Amino acid sequence: MQKISDTTFAAIDFESAGTASGQTDVPIQIGIALWSPVSGYGETFRSFLHTDRPVTWSAQKVHGITTDDLRDAPTLLSLWPQIRRFLGGHAVVAHGHGTEKRFLRTFPGHPFSPWVDTLLLSRAAWPDTKGHSLGDLCNKLDLSDAIRIRVPDFTWHDALFDSVASLGLLDHFLSEQDWLEKPLDLLLNPDLRKYHRNRD
Repeated sequence: MQKISDTTFAAIDFESAGTASGQTDVPIQIGIALWSPVSGYGETFRSFLHTDRPVTWSAQKVHGITTDDLRDAPTLLSLWPQIRRFLGGHAVVAHGHGTEKRFLRTFPGHPFSPWVDTLLLSRAAWPDTKGHSLGDLCNKLDLSDAIRIRVPDFTWHDALFDSVASLGLLDHFLSEQDWLEKPLDLLLNPDLRKYHRNRD
């Protein structure tokens, strides 16, 4: 039984080019950050990603990344060695992990797991909260200033900033729940019954 206190967590976030008619959304930035309850925050990784797709206006408005930013960027596939080093053997964290799982399908059969979704954890822990977006939660829980100190050159909707924010939220959740000596499995399937009852 692996305990939470013995686990290293790797948070990942992607920013995308935005959806356009008849086209599949593609990643244009990746951010990864490491954290463990014992040693705290560790290494980080951040890169723009090459794409032949233009970045939509609506996506630019959210994250500020332009097509020019991607001109000399590497492809996601070419970053496999770095991604494997950061994610392999760690519990992978994302806030609403659907997008991250989908973009990582670039690497068929990758071994990255288990997944911890801080969106689901936050809904289980704070079911009465109206908004569970990453920024809303970090602001409500007074975590945003600490995140800005750790990632001073970036802000919300930067992939590295959001990765560090997910870890800050996880750290806060674990401290509040006093779960560090509990099994890691507790984080994988949070109890959402109260959250769903509140929305019936």
